[in-house]
Amino acid sequence: MKTVKEVSELTGVSIRTLQYYDKIGLLLPTTYTKSGYRLYDDGALETLQQILLFRELEFSLKEIKKIILSANFDRKRALEQQIELLALKKEHLDNLINLAREIKMLGEKNMDFSVFDNSKIEEYKRQAKDQWGETPAYKEFAEKTKNKTKEEDKKAAHDMMQFFASFGEMKELNPASEGPQKEVKKLQDFISANFYHCTDEILDSLGKMYVAGGEFTENIDAVGGKGTAEFVTKAIQVYCGK
Repeated sequence: MKTVKEVSELTGVSIRTLQYYDKIGLLLPTTYTKSGYRLYDDGALETLQQILLFRELEFSLKEIKKIILSANFDRKRALEQQIELLALKKEHLDNLINLAREIKMLGEKNMDFSVFDNSKIEEYKRQAKDQWGETPAYKEFAEKTKNKTKEEDKKAAHDMMQFFASFGEMKELNPASEGPQKEVKKLQDFISANFYHCTDEILDSLGKMYVAGGEFTENIDAVGGKGTAEFVTKAIQVYCGK
């Protein structure tokens, strides 16, 4: 666990910014000390990395929040975009450095302004924004949550976690048995009512995400006990016929 000060020093993100991310529900601390100080685990730091990536792509904080909470959010895909964007920026900077060195060494005027063109970077950002913003689930999520208050967001998140607490109480059962399967149906209905239409395909993708490690797995196991995330995934797979 890292304190908010340690996270700030590690990432370069100011303490005030981290506090603001918590306030708007974008990056919640993993837990708090007895004195009320924020603490962040590796899963929270992974989420912060994704936030910073999307900031580089010039998404608003509101857009970022919707994306990382979406069922279609793919961390691997986001990382690939980060690598590509950094490569484009490196190429752009290398060209600028080479031009500056040429002028310094040769002492000649160079009227080539093409190295200042960053249109490739801007086009990549535009394409990335289109990719993340065009899914039906994202659009529906954006519509259903656009007028929700912070308190309503927190309540929805709390109610969502109660499903995993219930799954935790069942995890010694066969995931294909009646109780867990009914709970999966309730979970699917809750997601559809509060966020986006949760098809079996989307639900199956969520199940895989729950057990993939990092923040989701840790939070689910924290609520339901160790092994809950794995149990939920198995129950979802049975429900979806996978």
